[in-house]
Amino acid sequence: MIDPKDMEHCRAAIREGSYSFHAASKLLPASVRDPALALYAFCRCADDEVDFGDDKPAAVIALSERLDAAYQGRPRNTPTDRAFTAMIEEFDMPRALPEALLEGLAWDGMERRYASLSDLRAYSARVASAVGAMMCVLMRVRDEQALARACDLGVAMQLTNIARDVGEDARAGRLYLPTDWLEEMGLRPEDVMGDPKPSPKLQRLTKRLLAEANRLYLRSEPGIARLPISARPGIFAARHCYDAIGRKLARSGYDSISMRATTTGGHKMRLLGLSVMRAGLATVLPESPVIFAKPLPETAFLVDAAAHPKANSPVWSDSVISVLGQLKSQDHMTAAE
Repeated sequence: MIDPKDMEHCRAAIREGSYSFHAASKLLPASVRDPALALYAFCRCADDEVDFGDDKPAAVIALSERLDAAYQGRPRNTPTDRAFTAMIEEFDMPRALPEALLEGLAWDGMERRYASLSDLRAYSARVASAVGAMMCVLMRVRDEQALARACDLGVAMQLTNIARDVGEDARAGRLYLPTDWLEEMGLRPEDVMGDPKPSPKLQRLTKRLLAEANRLYLRSEPGIARLPISARPGIFAARHCYDAIGRKLARSGYDSISMRATTTGGHKMRLLGLSVMRAGLATVLPESPVIFAKPLPETAFLVDAAAHPKANSPVWSDSVISVLGQLKSQDHMTAAE
């Protein structure tokens, strides 16, 4: 069980750091909301340390050590790590899920670029769908169809984030738009990086990315009806709060260079009301056949890990070992310069 003082720290971290999730979490039952806030607080802290730290490789390596310690039942002595470890133990969280998140953050640490939409979905699977799969575990849901749709929702939300932050990311030296899309538009990565300017070409790319997100939002919805009734409003709220960012971006002409699309508190409250209504409808409407759609190829490993939990291994998976090795080499090279 999570210590109440540690839990309060996690609540405060999410209240300040993730307005959309904090708003959506109000509609989750306490049995899911508290461990979910502990999960999101750890993920948010990890993401911020990699994104905003001066030494990204070192931040990811330190995170791997924290994750290792959590799965050994010896968390770092911070409220976030203690709460995360308690959540792992209470819900028997498959290690492969937070490992996938770590791998995605390692890709960030390597400033990896993505050649295709499939590559970008693989990244989104790790940094967002892994969290969606973990949320299902917190709801005691191990149903493969529900997990596949939760992973769709995670990718959709991450693509929305990327579309919203094209300008912000470029100014920080990050590029997530698929490079083959840039080539189709006659653009080079260096045309986007540094000090980008709004342009019809970038607006078309942003629109294309949001179209893929919208397709996955629709694919994700039948899975919400497979969740516990009390949890459905909160998940609909997360879906609508993120989708609203994309809609705001569309109304601005898909310009994510000169502005950052956000939603107001009043808009979020209206979306919470809509989410309660949609959760009620999901209870009485017939199940959509879309529920049986296969997982995205890029998220299938997450569905398998959550649906068929195995004994948590004390060692890292081969893919994580490989990417951590690359990061350590990069870190040593940087230190030697």
